[in-house]
Amino acid sequence: MNFAFNNEHYIELQKEAILKRASAFHKLYLEVGGKLFDDYHASRVLPGFNPNNKINILLSLKEKSEVVIAINSNDIKNRKIRSDLGITYDVEVERLIRTFLEMGLDVNSVVFSFYEPNVEVDKFMRKLKRMKIQTYKHYKIAGYPQDASLIVSDNGLGKNEYISTTKDIVIVTAPGPGSGKMATCLSQLYHDQKHGIISGYAKYETFPVWNLPLNHPVNIAYEAATIDLNDINMIDPYHLDAYAVSSVNYNRDIEVFPLLRNIFMNISGSCMYKSPTDMGINMVGFAIENDEKIKKASNEEIIRRYYQTKKDVLLGKLEEEAVTKCEMLMNRLGLAANQRKVVEFANEKAKTSGRPAIAIELHDGRVITGKRSKLLAQSAALLLNALKTLAGINDEIPLLTPMVIEPIMNLKVESLKNNNPIIHAEEILIALAIQANTNPLANLALKKLPELAGCEAHASCMINTNDLKLLNKIGVRVTEEPISLLFKIN
Repeated sequence: MNFAFNNEHYIELQKEAILKRASAFHKLYLEVGGKLFDDYHASRVLPGFNPNNKINILLSLKEKSEVVIAINSNDIKNRKIRSDLGITYDVEVERLIRTFLEMGLDVNSVVFSFYEPNVEVDKFMRKLKRMKIQTYKHYKIAGYPQDASLIVSDNGLGKNEYISTTKDIVIVTAPGPGSGKMATCLSQLYHDQKHGIISGYAKYETFPVWNLPLNHPVNIAYEAATIDLNDINMIDPYHLDAYAVSSVNYNRDIEVFPLLRNIFMNISGSCMYKSPTDMGINMVGFAIENDEKIKKASNEEIIRRYYQTKKDVLLGKLEEEAVTKCEMLMNRLGLAANQRKVVEFANEKAKTSGRPAIAIELHDGRVITGKRSKLLAQSAALLLNALKTLAGINDEIPLLTPMVIEPIMNLKVESLKNNNPIIHAEEILIALAIQANTNPLANLALKKLPELAGCEAHASCMINTNDLKLLNKIGVRVTEEPISLLFKIN
């Protein structure tokens, strides 16, 4: 892989910056935004970036830190789902707790923001207590965040339960956006002030990258990735005014900064931050080593996001205007959907064969295709063809025998009552693994699977959900035509 981002340097810089910020206070509340694990967006736009950087950096600070998880009580009541994982927010909180504890991070507590008595909320709270996890209630504050004088009073933040912490750095995270992380930090600052503790606040997010230009593809890729949130990158006017230095932030942080500054002033009598950019700790921009490669990778991500947005509109997850926004972002960089090489190959294969097809571009530039048949789904066919190509195996040589394939098909039809016995991507890999015990060529092909990581692929129509998950899991970067058309198989 041709990495353009120095990951080791970034970790060193980011850890040092967090510790430096923490040293200014008795206690630092570090709001962590974005993905703690598996940040594949970051690794796609910054080749060389470890998708688990955030959690690894926090683990390196575990002797000095503890974790507080904030969850919006309304998200429990409304059974809100994390779309990327398909699980409710309360289940995600449990998953986070287990993961943190297994990694050796100290989980202090779970805060229920916007708390009101509710059967489901109170039930989950009791469950956490049985797990020996401390819980706290934070309440809705009238006038938040505009009325600083009311917020910073016994009738505002003073009503919230005070979280007892022992470490120098308190990591505040959540199962998703809108969970009350910022409000939790502000509440603690208020109560710490009452207890004579000098505490501070900082934000740890990866995007947008403040010291890259506003129209840099990395920052535009972030806008494309957050189309559903309506985040808009902007020049931070407060930073420009204070330091005569241009920096990039996003609209929500810029809009709320004057209100936050007033709250900080009301809590402690001063505000150490002159801009929303000041509040952040983000050293990503200092670890970029090849800007041209970064730009190319980000441009590709923007086009991938365009296809994903079109699919989400078709599925009713987004409104049509989201596609228009994506097109406007692409226009700012002079990008077009047909710049994605695999699109033409997949669509042409579908057109000439009359069947759903998918194409993948290998790292050496070769493009391999696969089409749906009575036996194989197009993704399964693609994997077989690509692995055989990488292993240098003649296309005419079969890797799988009927004695391996037929039992799988019979199981699907007879035992699992499927109408269609077609073999999908994961099943073809399992079959290959079984065949590898007796067939050296199957074993050779299977060993080439890691070489598909980072390859670009495109499907002529939407593919099976499990196939898509499998391709993503092995690192293939798949886009799909937003078409649910079922082709007739001859």
